[in-house]
Amino acid sequence: MIQQIVLPKYNNKLEEQLINLFHESDLPLHFNKTGNKEFTNYQRISIIILLRRSKKSIRQFIDEDLSESKWISWLGLKKIPRKSTLHDWLKMFNMNLIRKICELLLPNKVELTSIDSTGFDSWQRSRHYEKRVGEVHLPHMPYAKADLFIDVKTQQILDFNLITYRKHDVSIAEQIFKRNTIKNIRGLGDGAYDSEHLHEIARAHGINLYAPVRKTNRRSSKKKRPKGKYRRECIEKPDYYGMRWMSETVNSVLKRTQINSLQSKKCFMKQREFGWHVVLYNVKRIIKNSNKKETQTFFCLIVILCPIRTEQKKQNFLKQHSEKGLFSPLEVFTK
Repeated sequence: MIQQIVLPKYNNKLEEQLINLFHESDLPLHFNKTGNKEFTNYQRISIIILLRRSKKSIRQFIDEDLSESKWISWLGLKKIPRKSTLHDWLKMFNMNLIRKICELLLPNKVELTSIDSTGFDSWQRSRHYEKRVGEVHLPHMPYAKADLFIDVKTQQILDFNLITYRKHDVSIAEQIFKRNTIKNIRGLGDGAYDSEHLHEIARAHGINLYAPVRKTNRRSSKKKRPKGKYRRECIEKPDYYGMRWMSETVNSVLKRTQINSLQSKKCFMKQREFGWHVVLYNVKRIIKNSNKKETQTFFCLIVILCPIRTEQKKQNFLKQHSEKGLFSPLEVFTK
């Protein structure tokens, strides 16, 4: 009996990461036990990530990208989903499920982290016509405030938060640190995270946070030591504080390569849209970091030179020793 072994073969690295992500998520192929089963959850998650990568509207993505690509055969689609179907899929996955998917993409070892906030445009409006309107009063253009908690070494996003209203950075950082499950790590932040209560929450959840002190107590001694035990420990900057700027790099990459502006209109849909962008960003970082880990094999050729004694040198050597009486004539002849 001949047994044939079929080795796994992926069409590209993105497909490999999508398959591994779905297997690790332990999601069923279908949420419903009875009913329509034309599409699987693996196909839904993959198409949503491809939609966010395209940076296009749903109609343009279906007509231009999905219909004309090889992903139809790679994903095993029986038919192309319509715009309303894909929009229902975006409502199907809530933030709790998106965060669980993000947790599957965390690096194995985290030592140094950084937290920072930035803003993303959440209302598409032409800058050109804003200038042409001139002095006419325009309604306020809202933006979404995003806080990112990243790993400095791999530049992957460990946790995130998105809101469409004003809120202090310390309050959002408290929520992010309370969700943290990684222990014995160091955290970096700017002066906006200077809070003794935030330091206590961070250390209670395994994060040794450093944030430069902004204000000092005027009623203290001449040294003007700040209030709070952990704030006083942050007077001297550590050597690795310069790595905090990696969070600015992640913010810049997201804005330049993925998110020009949020397309969703409602607040909860904006949060889900940003969550899928975080999943896509972490997948791309895993692919990029895996390419760096590829090793190269070098072949080293060692040449050993051994001296070879010629026949003339051999006869001279035996003749000299025979004259000294070391060899007999018979031995010289035989040798």
